[in-house]
Amino acid sequence: MMSTDPIDGAALLTDVERFHRRFNAFPSEAAYVAVALWDAHTHLLDCFDSTPRLAFLSPEPGSGKTRALEVIATLVPRPMHAVNASPAALFRAVADQGGRPVILFDEIDTVFGPKTKGDNEDLRGLLNAGHRRSGVSYRCAGDGGTQTVVAFPSYCAVAMGGLGSLPDTILARSVIIRMRRRARTEKVEPYRHRIHEPQGNALRDRLADWAQQVRSVVDGVFPEMPDGITDRPADVWEPLLAVADAAGGDWPQRARDACVELVTAVTTDDRASLGVRLLTDLRDHIFPGETAVSTVEILHLLNGMEESPWGDLDGRPLNPRSLSAMLREYVTASGKPIGPRFLRIGGQPTKGYHRDDLTDAWNRYCPPPPETAVASVAPPARGLLISEDAATDHATDPALQP
Repeated sequence: MMSTDPIDGAALLTDVERFHRRFNAFPSEAAYVAVALWDAHTHLLDCFDSTPRLAFLSPEPGSGKTRALEVIATLVPRPMHAVNASPAALFRAVADQGGRPVILFDEIDTVFGPKTKGDNEDLRGLLNAGHRRSGVSYRCAGDGGTQTVVAFPSYCAVAMGGLGSLPDTILARSVIIRMRRRARTEKVEPYRHRIHEPQGNALRDRLADWAQQVRSVVDGVFPEMPDGITDRPADVWEPLLAVADAAGGDWPQRARDACVELVTAVTTDDRASLGVRLLTDLRDHIFPGETAVSTVEILHLLNGMEESPWGDLDGRPLNPRSLSAMLREYVTASGKPIGPRFLRIGGQPTKGYHRDDLTDAWNRYCPPPPETAVASVAPPARGLLISEDAATDHATDPALQP
């Protein structure tokens, strides 16, 4: 029976956070804040336009991912452990919006890992579509020639745990918690299902009662986002910030601090796309103080950078063809694909890249530059752009080939 007494939302979220702290060694304060807010938002799902996926990822087993999902299962409505569930079963379960589950998917790396690449597109489609309240998945229903296309509702909350990473389309819709093995100095209580599940369920019931009390306040609200949080990260964090604002106390500020910290961590993560990594390395390490740099010099510098992927891309260093192919995916300010130009460096004709062609992509895709950009090597000699007529004259020169 729902409580009619006003519930202190800030105190309740603090209790949820404390419950996690008893059993989970998360990597940061921001992680505890995000997970507590995510637990609460599952009780208010229909108030939001989207629901963030919660992804516990680690490089090694034994990092606490499964335990995190076990504790979450005690705090959310209708948890459904989906390790062995088929895509068809998940489609059917989620389509029942009246009894919609919260999907808890452990060992997600066995679904999207390198050995299963491309084998689970149906499931990836469900996870992507279900991020949005309007999301549906289309399937054929019926027998033989009487089959019809049916739109199955896909909107549901999902928390995942796995090794390594996830497809980019899922990562972009996720609050990502980078788990790590617990240090010897980090102590947590042993989790005993028979003892602690009822304690978590009691908190779950309080969250459900509080959700009913604040539903009219949260429904359809668009919370103020921290500076710099826009587009997809804003979609991901809007429900969690709305919950924090409804709870009050110090939760609105803690939520926004956690948002900035976790979004920034994803933006600067080494697992970002290779294209963005390439653009960023060109900006920060190759072009400071330079107008144009030859392709040969760019490759020499990139392939020589320590702790970068360029010296070993599938067993080979970055070469002129792959450099050109990667940069061609981005465009200049005028809308043309980025490509090499004809240059003259040290009096010799060559091919290379000009700063003017890269600046727009740097501004659009790269994280903010460091306050002081220091090149890791001595800068190359300045390059001069050859005129279009001269470019034609040198078009057949072997030195000018990319």
